[in-house]
Amino acid sequence: MHLRALRRAAGLTQTQLAKRLRIDQSYLSKIERGERYVDILFYLDWCRHCGVEPDQAVSELIDAGA
Repeated sequence: MHLRALRRAAGLTQTQLAKRLRIDQSYLSKIERGERYVDILFYLDWCRHCGVEPDQAVSELIDAGA
């Protein structure tokens, strides 16, 4: 859910973010639904494309108890 929230807060559609990340929209959808895992480098790219500092995003995850 966290990744979806980052994308939505950035005002991006799945298609727009998928294009920036150079992945298929269907794969992005699976990531957002928790059907696929991402590594830390991909997570950093996701954050940056959504205009969020990665350390801020990680802090929010920790605060949420994820």
